[in-house]
Amino acid sequence: MCTWHSQRPRLVYTCKNVISLLLPHSYIFAFRNSLTSQPPFLSFTTTSLRTLHHTPTRTSASDPNPSPMGTEGYTYLGRNFSQLSIDDASSSSAFSDCNSDRSGEFATASSQTRRFLITCATENSDDLIRQLVADLHSASLDAQKQAAMEIRLLAKNKPENRLTIAKAGAIKPLIALISSPDLQLQEYGVTAILNLSLCDENKEVIASAGAIKPLVRALSTGTATAKENAACALLRLSQVEENKAAIGRSGAIPPLVNLLGSGGFRAKKDASTALYSLCTVKENKLRAVKAGIMKVLVELMADFESNMVDKSAYVVSVLVAVPEARAALVEEGGVPVLVEIVEVGTQRQKEISVVILLQVCEDSVTYRTMVAREGAIPPLVALSQSGTNRAKQKAEKLIELLRQPRSSNGGGRTTEVAA
Repeated sequence: MCTWHSQRPRLVYTCKNVISLLLPHSYIFAFRNSLTSQPPFLSFTTTSLRTLHHTPTRTSASDPNPSPMGTEGYTYLGRNFSQLSIDDASSSSAFSDCNSDRSGEFATASSQTRRFLITCATENSDDLIRQLVADLHSASLDAQKQAAMEIRLLAKNKPENRLTIAKAGAIKPLIALISSPDLQLQEYGVTAILNLSLCDENKEVIASAGAIKPLVRALSTGTATAKENAACALLRLSQVEENKAAIGRSGAIPPLVNLLGSGGFRAKKDASTALYSLCTVKENKLRAVKAGIMKVLVELMADFESNMVDKSAYVVSVLVAVPEARAALVEEGGVPVLVEIVEVGTQRQKEISVVILLQVCEDSVTYRTMVAREGAIPPLVALSQSGTNRAKQKAEKLIELLRQPRSSNGGGRTTEVAA
């Protein structure tokens, strides 16, 4: 039995027996939706009207968000709804895009069904969206939570809704929710903004509406999920070049560094991806170094069990363009760690590590001496013979640099380089 709540056509209900939908059988599903006149009518029968098939979903290796085996998918009227899974596997690339809406309140079977029904019920969702936006202004905390949660679902499950929701005026009230002292409401607001930011046209609108500072605060004050999704949202906004400096000036770098150091794996992944994007701007590189990022990155690169070696090394490669970062890398013991990666890492790890070492050594005789004394030349020779084309070229260049005569003025700068 399904009971629908509210006098308006809303997608809020209590289903006691709907969990049966998720059993591995075929069920008959009749869904008549009249959003503008009366609550939707939902029935489950054994007559052949429409069939909802429950099947395990296996995604291809090329899928950017592959679902692990055991993730459940649905086919309804020829449409596949496997993307409704809340689980996602790690991408094979060093940096994969932050995924939208990864909170844990949809872990139950009835919740997965609810997401399915919301998707099916939004073919003509303009009236629903307008009502939800109005409810974001409600004096009722529960009404605000419900509206924010449904908006985030609509923005996640149907990309074309993202622009519609923004045009309906949802962005400013959602930003206001991010500053709420209620942590669940804050989380819903953060994640709804993240989902809306997946639409390129919304990025500038979200930033200009004042989202950056509340998102930065959420990095420090929110739930674990809110912090992760705030990092992802800031990453999305940083894809507009002029937002990068603004995000850095709003204080995002220190809490991102803290998240990188103390968060779980997903938090580390999200923080490193955001930092990689933000630190293409020089002033943010300096902010990151000042926030102590090199100590965190060196520790992650040294831990081959962390699954963060690649991501951390790529962030280092962006940072070492400035001398302050090179000095911090050496001071935190980064040279022996990088040499070890060149020796025993994966091909990609070896390549990015030799790129970093080359940047470190190019202008400093002192650093060249340190790298050579760590025993870098033998693994570099091996890499120059068996690595990728880029790795071979960089290894050969670094070997040549390390074998040049060395003299120094004591300040770590080259005073004599043999031809």
